[in-house]
Amino acid sequence: MNSLYNLGINTYRMLVKAASVHNAKASKMLEGQRRTIDKIVRARHDKAPKGFDLWVHVASLGEFEQARPMIEAIKRQIPDYTILLSFFSPSGYEVRHNYDKVDCVVYLPFDTRCNARDFIEAACPHKVVFVKYEFWGNYLSELKRLNIPTYLISGIFRPSQSFFKPWGGMMRKMLSTFTHIYVQDEASRGLLAGIGYDNVTVAGDTRFDRVTDVMRNTFEVPSLKNWTQKTSLTLIAGSSWPADEQIYIPWLKDHPKIHAIIAPHEFDGNRLAELRARLGSNAILWSQCKDLDTIPEGVTYIIIDCFGLLSSIYRYGDIALIGGGFGAGIHNLNEAAVYGLPVLFGPNHKKFREAYGLIDCGGGFTYDNADTFNHHISALVSDTSALQQASIRASSYIKANIGATKIILHDIFSIDE
Repeated sequence: MNSLYNLGINTYRMLVKAASVHNAKASKMLEGQRRTIDKIVRARHDKAPKGFDLWVHVASLGEFEQARPMIEAIKRQIPDYTILLSFFSPSGYEVRHNYDKVDCVVYLPFDTRCNARDFIEAACPHKVVFVKYEFWGNYLSELKRLNIPTYLISGIFRPSQSFFKPWGGMMRKMLSTFTHIYVQDEASRGLLAGIGYDNVTVAGDTRFDRVTDVMRNTFEVPSLKNWTQKTSLTLIAGSSWPADEQIYIPWLKDHPKIHAIIAPHEFDGNRLAELRARLGSNAILWSQCKDLDTIPEGVTYIIIDCFGLLSSIYRYGDIALIGGGFGAGIHNLNEAAVYGLPVLFGPNHKKFREAYGLIDCGGGFTYDNADTFNHHISALVSDTSALQQASIRASSYIKANIGATKIILHDIFSIDE
């Protein structure tokens, strides 16, 4: 890559190093990167002496969920297929570093020429899959130089991206390093065709396949099931942030007969204490009642303070609010919509194709303040027919968009499921 790109990467690396003095996530990232090559070497020795059959790189948890259906299908069909999984974000690595469907999980070191050469030499991957937005120039250039087949899956492109700007030549060169690109929609294919890149297949978004698999394999939580049946309506707030809570908690307080299950995006002690204080004495942590046969009388709100439960408990809700829309972007809408829950979310959803799809079909609703939130949720709560229709539309939208994983498995791995 050119000197300007490398300068940017090195500047970013120095900023993260400076931040690591006071920032736990930055510190974990740097420490994890320092261990990456040793972890790969040990895994190669134990499991993949000839190199990993596949290297999958994701940014964080959201992209991991897009890669997961592909990874698990490969392992079902070819159990001995060796897979290396890398994360860039601590939010992904720290949650999934023990993921048992791959042979090694590591942090991806910063995209310098030296790091790219060392990583690829250590891993010796036979094929590589990047997910959605991952464009690291030095890694991609080195893979191209070594003629290692490299693919982008669940890609999504927008006119605002630098690929489509007059000054975006460097980014456009990255596209040519991919053996093939699988995009989510026709609009993305059209944008790439407009800059002369035609090595593209419209496959869809593998997250639709993932949430469908999760729905089919979820576990029952009898105490939550019984608790939600005692009220006319249950709101589930998934990946909730304080900015979301400033809007929906006052509404809940004005509707005391409605139950809510709240899964904060992060839940350290201070965060949980603040959330409980806002909700009041009729709120309880899941860790306090998970082993009980029934939820105690008088509990109106349950705060989920663990990972791995949210995707199963959407089934007990009637409406979902998905957080993040007042920050970097909304979280997983599909995870709730697959159960037929109408989804409400904040204004920062422009990068998410599924947000527009759900809005267009009538299964999703966006709000930017308390007034618009109250308008949408009140319309659903006060009209049983409107709620049922929105539920059907949300579920139908998911069903209409499954199938991306099958295309990718067939094309890249010659696997038919």
